[in-house]
Amino acid sequence: MRLVEFVPPVPHPLWRLCPQMGITDVVVKVNPELTGLADPWRFETLSAIVSRLAEAGLRVVGLEGDPFDMSPIKEHGANGVFSAETQRGREEALAHYRELLESMGRLGIKLLCYNFMAGKGWSRTGVREGRGGAKATYFSLKETEVLLLTHDQVWANYECFIKAVMPTAEKCGVRMALHPDDPCLDSLGGYARIFGSVEAYDRAYALYPSSSNAVTFCQANFKLMGADLEETARHFGKRIAFIHVRDVEGTKEDFTELFHDQGDTDQFALMRLYREIGLDVPVRGDHVPEMAYDRLLTPEGTPGYFTLGRLFANGYLKALLKGTDN
Repeated sequence: MRLVEFVPPVPHPLWRLCPQMGITDVVVKVNPELTGLADPWRFETLSAIVSRLAEAGLRVVGLEGDPFDMSPIKEHGANGVFSAETQRGREEALAHYRELLESMGRLGIKLLCYNFMAGKGWSRTGVREGRGGAKATYFSLKETEVLLLTHDQVWANYECFIKAVMPTAEKCGVRMALHPDDPCLDSLGGYARIFGSVEAYDRAYALYPSSSNAVTFCQANFKLMGADLEETARHFGKRIAFIHVRDVEGTKEDFTELFHDQGDTDQFALMRLYREIGLDVPVRGDHVPEMAYDRLLTPEGTPGYFTLGRLFANGYLKALLKGTDN
């Protein structure tokens, strides 16, 4: 296993700090709003992003998150609308996604961490004071919703998506690693959520059994589902293509992010188990609290993704990897 970092696709302090920490493999999100470059599915665009990072001594080994507006795919048929224009929008988005996979294959990028969260992506309510006054992101659900998209509709959209793009992923040698819904609720923002259980993952795999149909093992999300982490890791086995090391306290309806050494999850035992299973996949820390002086280094940082907490997390994860190496 190898430690990677999730870095912005434009110059950032982490571009210099990662090599100093001994981390040279990175994953990025290539959404145009972040890169300033249109059409991320095009080889020329993706190659330009990869080249930017290569100049800083960083190798892109994976993409993470929606690469462009995925609503035509994820929210197709909302409110029962299946117009010709809506269908054309979905087919165009699917074509772009297949082209992205082909571009990734040409560039040797073999991992795509994706999700299928309609409406809202990962959501947090705000920040709470954590250990030593650090600012920890949290989520609290206090709302009643009318579904704009039902579970059956989201499943139908997912089945269309996975069957449309997975043959291309196989051909290009890309492993598409599905991230759980975050938070893993039954619905959020009026949209049903479907990936909040181990059983849902098994259903997704049954739609297209393939080594390219893989899992992002985001520890905190599976913990909030009520799943036993060791048992679940064994269940997925080699289907795991990416590991997000996180911990939280609370329930899926109300939880707070923690420092990586802080929660009740036995991170050392999990890392040892990953090695026992025979996993050789990228590992990264995720969702760190904001530490004192963080905003001096990155004034526009995103809650959960400030810099100093990630330095702390990477030191901790390097020790876990070193301690379980033999």
